[in-house]
Amino acid sequence: MDRKIIITLCIGILLFLSGSSKASVDVNIGINVPLPPPFTFSVEPDLVVIPGTYAYFAPDAAFDIVFYGGYWWRPHGGYWYRSHHYNGPWNYIVARSVPRYIIRLPHDYRRIYYRYPRIPYFHVHKHWNRWEREKYWDRRHWKHEEREWRRDHREQRHDRREMRHDRSKEKREFNREKDSRRDDNKERGKNKEDDRNKDNRNRDEKNR
Repeated sequence: MDRKIIITLCIGILLFLSGSSKASVDVNIGINVPLPPPFTFSVEPDLVVIPGTYAYFAPDAAFDIVFYGGYWWRPHGGYWYRSHHYNGPWNYIVARSVPRYIIRLPHDYRRIYYRYPRIPYFHVHKHWNRWEREKYWDRRHWKHEEREWRRDHREQRHDRREMRHDRSKEKREFNREKDSRRDDNKERGKNKEDDRNKDNRNRDEKNR
């Protein structure tokens, strides 16, 4: 009985040390891995779902960048990087922690699926988890969905234009009020100066 306990403890210690050394190696590798070149999307990117997966790529980007499982994934220079946001910041991640969906993507998937229907980012960000859980892309009709996305996208752009118009209108009104107050202050200052000059002339006449 004692021998079995000792053997079990020894195996546990060996496994622990093996895992610790492996984690240490991963950390050391991560420290020496350079970050990918910076890139910034000026607006939220439209995405394309890659058939047979629940991974999405940004067709208008000049490099590989994929959204899957609530994260953005980006390969560069033989390494993989992950971020919560499409504009980074990017953190190195070991290859074995990258989802198999992404590792097994066709090398030319961006060219093959470039013209596939595009999905507004806010739809993917809001629904990706439910879509995968309910196998959404296994049973939906592309044309119907694309019409809905485009309509929602137009509405969103219209709302943004209205917001910009309202902000611009408020700014113009503020500037008009500011100019009006400045003109009033100038006029009052001029009137006060005229009154002082008049009083000075009156005093001079009395003194004579």
